[in-house]
Amino acid sequence: MSTNSLPRQPRRNFIRSAVAGSMLFPAIARQLLAENNDPLAPRDPHFAPRAKNVIFLFMTGGVSHVDTFDPKPALHRDHGKEIKADHPEIKDRPGYERIFLKRPQWDFQPHGQCGTEVSTLFPHVATCVDSIAMVRSMHTSHSNHYNATLGMHTGSFAFARPSMGAWVSYGLGSINRDLPAFVVIAPQQTYAGTQVYASDFLPAAHQGTLVVPGPVPVANVTPRVPVEQQRTELDALRAMNEMHLSKRPGDPDLAARIRSFETAFGMQMAVPDAFDFSTESATTLSEYGLQPDQTTGFGWQCLAARRLIERGVRFVELIDTGSSNNWDAHGDMMTHVPLAKNVDQPIAALLKDLKQRGMLDDTLVVWTTEFGRTPFNNSADAAGREHHPWAFTSWLAGAGIKQGIVYGATDEHGLRAVEQPVHVHDFHATILHLMGFDHTRLTYRHAGRDYRLTDVEGDVVEDLLS
Repeated sequence: MSTNSLPRQPRRNFIRSAVAGSMLFPAIARQLLAENNDPLAPRDPHFAPRAKNVIFLFMTGGVSHVDTFDPKPALHRDHGKEIKADHPEIKDRPGYERIFLKRPQWDFQPHGQCGTEVSTLFPHVATCVDSIAMVRSMHTSHSNHYNATLGMHTGSFAFARPSMGAWVSYGLGSINRDLPAFVVIAPQQTYAGTQVYASDFLPAAHQGTLVVPGPVPVANVTPRVPVEQQRTELDALRAMNEMHLSKRPGDPDLAARIRSFETAFGMQMAVPDAFDFSTESATTLSEYGLQPDQTTGFGWQCLAARRLIERGVRFVELIDTGSSNNWDAHGDMMTHVPLAKNVDQPIAALLKDLKQRGMLDDTLVVWTTEFGRTPFNNSADAAGREHHPWAFTSWLAGAGIKQGIVYGATDEHGLRAVEQPVHVHDFHATILHLMGFDHTRLTYRHAGRDYRLTDVEGDVVEDLLS
């Protein structure tokens, strides 16, 4: 009998029969879960980690260090003084033949038992300084938003490379198989676009999953067929994919694709639960600055981050792009006021919430921007400040971090990092160290050589570690 004369059966019946009749399926399923075929299988780091999770708070646009976390009395004293600087943002730029120091527009006050000074822009974060290690000597390798943002996320300032969250996912795998290991929560894209959370040459399973605040934070997560039917169909698909993979061993893209179906299936149950804030108390919502049923705002992002960390997500990045402007204050430094107000209370609430729940002991919270802003302009009365890669401030709190300290310093005008300078590569090396990695050994072979997050540089900042 020719195949053309066989009775036609619905495709779904064929799939069910193939699964039910396959004696090989249990072995195939076990093989799928084997570490060499599963890019998200849990893995041990190089040594015992201090941190199990990271919450990475990225303030896009370039926050002015001298107006927020790096007090400079000399800028008040020398306001209007002409200086010389071979600065990348003003070199050969018409109208910047002469530059003048510009005083900060907000006052600084000491806070906490440690006495760390913070400007009046961040009154809520100021109440948390006893838990924070303030790094006032950050510097970076580029003054352009795109390149500096790419560098802060990937360690590469010119070419696309895997992001830090992807490296953590690659090194540790996933704890909760129903959620991604790396999640990015952002209302809209920042500079460098999707490259800030891409996996690049790492297996695709390690790229960040984008969550957009709103009524439906993850699109297409609601199943359109009964779960039992979907499970049957996915089991069949997995069996066929595994047979395909068995003929192409070691194919990371194929293994990642197989795993992505399973993660997507699990997310249908896990995602609605993670973003259902109805179980949070009215007090908690108020502390984050949220109203009941609110699904947007940086407070929503911060509370979502805590809930994702609770459920085993390794790396959560929050990108502050929630307003019409970002921190790029060329024209007017007063734009820092609504931007700081937008994030100040939620960040403080996050730190206090994690601490109260005992989660700050093994969660590393990182606050940073891509570069600072110039302590000068072409007029002392200019309303704004320019890009400044020579110096900026970042801070860390939580697992393995010394509490209530200030590390490093800029010169008296905040122009350059002069004491204990910390480059972006050093910053990354320190974060990876807290996650249990020797940054020189967390590598991936690509295009004939081993790559790593810190390129060929970077030293762990030991003095930041408790």
